[in-house]
Amino acid sequence: MKRALITGITGQDGLYLSELLLSKGYEVYGLIRGQNNPKIDLVKRTVPDVKLLTGDITDLASLIRAFGVAQPDEVYNLGAISFVAYSWENASITADVTGQGVLNVLEATRLYAGDDLAKVRFYQASSSEMFGKVQDVPQRESTLLWPRSPYGVAKVFGHYMTINYRESYGMHASSGILFNHESPRRGPEFVTRKVTQAVARISLGLQDQIALGNLDAKRDWGFAGDYVEAMWLMLQQDEADDYVVATGETHSIRELLDVAFRHVGIDDWADKVFQDPRFFRPAEVDLLIGDPSKAREKLGWTPKVGFEDLVRMMVDNDLAEQKQLAGR
Repeated sequence: MKRALITGITGQDGLYLSELLLSKGYEVYGLIRGQNNPKIDLVKRTVPDVKLLTGDITDLASLIRAFGVAQPDEVYNLGAISFVAYSWENASITADVTGQGVLNVLEATRLYAGDDLAKVRFYQASSSEMFGKVQDVPQRESTLLWPRSPYGVAKVFGHYMTINYRESYGMHASSGILFNHESPRRGPEFVTRKVTQAVARISLGLQDQIALGNLDAKRDWGFAGDYVEAMWLMLQQDEADDYVVATGETHSIRELLDVAFRHVGIDDWADKVFQDPRFFRPAEVDLLIGDPSKAREKLGWTPKVGFEDLVRMMVDNDLAEQKQLAGR
């Protein structure tokens, strides 16, 4: 039985990855920050077979203790401050967690492996936000990184540190450059879930309008449940490498709104959406679209859920949730 240690297990990716690994017979350990973490109950309810360990990716000593208990064959570092807007408000904390935290997990992995580096494989969750002011369309593994947020800068640090450990120590350390991936488990602060939740509430008469920022920003959106399979596939390869994980399609916020509102029978949503300057980024990332050909050719990975199906899935989930909350 393989053993896996997952940081960031409380997020959507951590939950979907846990389900995938458990279905493959893994013994799964998840790192939880703080004994009173408000998401502990969510993890226990969703993936009750996961063994939870207390630790913090900013604290190397706690990571070393967690490795001693988990004795992992595979390490998936998903832990990060992942909300881009927050990173401008708290750039230093973002750098500590999303950047330095990667180095800590890499170092804990190296120390745990000792002289036998082949006994453990490492995955780093890199991000399409590293491309920022894009220099190629579409973006691929060789595209110059030009981050446009403190979050993107921190992710670049973690990405290159993963490459450095692979090249310096011979670690089996891979990075997945994941483009935007969403699900009904996405936090409500992210624009996709903010939209689908608001659309559900508007259709039920519980809300009148939704405030958004740049409606013309374009993203390559996929389903988180598909993307965790790519993470796992990377660690099954003989050689570690970096892979863009994306759908190869791009859609604007306006298209997201079109699909979501249409699904609840609202064709004209102009009076239900207004732009609020508070939600515009100081430095916008206008266009993200990935080239997943390397992942398709080397990993045999392709996304299964398309954009419109993903949006409809999220709206349906939020309709059910809001009806329940409203006692309907």
